[in-house]
Amino acid sequence: MAEDNARGRFFQRLKTGLAKTRQLLLTDVDDILLGSKQIDAALFDELEEALIVADVGPAFATELIESLREKVSRKELASPEVLRGALRARMAEILTAGEAPLRIPRDVLYTVMVVGVNGTGKTTTIGKLAHQFKAEGHAVTLVAADTFRAAAIEQLEIWAQRSGVPLIRQGANADPAAVVFDAVNAARPKGPGIVLIDTAGRLHTKVNLMEELKKMKRILARELPGAPQEVLLVLDATTGQNAVTQARMFRDEIGVTGLILTKLDGTAKGGVVLRIVKELAIPLRYIGIGEGVDDLRPFRAAEFVAALFETNGR
Repeated sequence: MAEDNARGRFFQRLKTGLAKTRQLLLTDVDDILLGSKQIDAALFDELEEALIVADVGPAFATELIESLREKVSRKELASPEVLRGALRARMAEILTAGEAPLRIPRDVLYTVMVVGVNGTGKTTTIGKLAHQFKAEGHAVTLVAADTFRAAAIEQLEIWAQRSGVPLIRQGANADPAAVVFDAVNAARPKGPGIVLIDTAGRLHTKVNLMEELKKMKRILARELPGAPQEVLLVLDATTGQNAVTQARMFRDEIGVTGLILTKLDGTAKGGVVLRIVKELAIPLRYIGIGEGVDDLRPFRAAEFVAALFETNGR
């Protein structure tokens, strides 16, 4: 019951948070569809432009328009009003392909590297994950491997105290790989659990940052075969196209197994979720809609589409 209540509250928050995206995307789409008397080339051109402006990306917009054209040719869409339902159905289909909740086994030491550029809410997200994993009965160890920002270490220390979990840390500017080495060797004797590793989001150059992350991955794999089991990339939804660029860069450079999209509340760029899932084919694990510890939840496609179209179905 408590979980159902929490999920219901999150859904209402998500609906509110997606208001600007809904206004940008669906108001224009509705104006186009409901203002048209017939389905023709001009309607499709307007619809494609509206979708691209809403940050869903040209690949999704083009594919959607082509699929609608095919339905029209087969006489499956009799009027513009029916197109809205087809739009929603195609969105749900694409997003469902990206829905992949994190499944963490309870009989192993499971290591999670959390990466992303500074400013995405990465350290706060790690704190929320630690809180949730601890509440689910996992043994959790936090690792402050972003040693280049003293504030990140202090922030993680606060989260560790709040959640009642240990924090492995060294001094500012320590070698991040050495912190990871210490963390694995401290957690391993304790048995199964989750090791959550905060990493740097900015060094002097992109090459510098990626090499540092690759070094950490090598140390993890050497000390614990199969590690890291998960590399989660935190993205800021408000940055739109930049989030897509960052995801592609981290995926290509170090490998990413899942995404966390933060700051969906109040942005007009929530349509970027479709673009990320469609173009990058990386599972979307979590979405965040606020600062509260319960404002980070597993991504559910049906829930997201229902909130975007402001319906009650979940």
